[in-house]
Amino acid sequence: MAKLYFNYSTMNAGKSTILLQASHNYIERGMQTLLVTARIDARAGAGRIASRIGIGAEATTFGPEDDMFEMVKSRRDAGPLACVFVDEAQFLTKDQVWQLARAVDDLGIPVMCYGLRVDFRGELFPGSAALLALADEMREVRTICHCGKKATMVVRKDAMGRAAREGDQVQIGGNETYVSLCRRHWREAVGDL
Repeated sequence: MAKLYFNYSTMNAGKSTILLQASHNYIERGMQTLLVTARIDARAGAGRIASRIGIGAEATTFGPEDDMFEMVKSRRDAGPLACVFVDEAQFLTKDQVWQLARAVDDLGIPVMCYGLRVDFRGELFPGSAALLALADEMREVRTICHCGKKATMVVRKDAMGRAAREGDQVQIGGNETYVSLCRRHWREAVGDL
């Protein structure tokens, strides 16, 4: 039975690595997958999902204007499709999450989404909020704070290396921009003691 999955975490927890490994497992067994990533995030190159440990794969991209149900249906109509993998799922719109849920329900294709739960201000991304509401199964991908506790928050560093408290929700970056922390150290970094 197909399900909508949401695998969430903070930055640098290994979400893309897990996604690529899961897709590889399907392919190794002769099944076809559809890899999808946000067009806005081209750090690994346009239309590419890549992990910090060096593995990667080509992917279809999505933007807020794309119909995810039609994307999945068109790919399925072109040939067998065993599973859809969505990287950077926090950038999905609420409507797109519903479209993916329809693909699961109406087409019988599992959809596995991987993304951030909260932004640098501790607020849910719209796509993540919709996935938390609609996903059949959710799994936390864990990473750790510098203190060794589970990291659940992320800070965005400004040009001086300080934790930013304001700004646009979306700013693409990696280790040079974001640091994953436990809630206590996040509060300390943003001056919320």
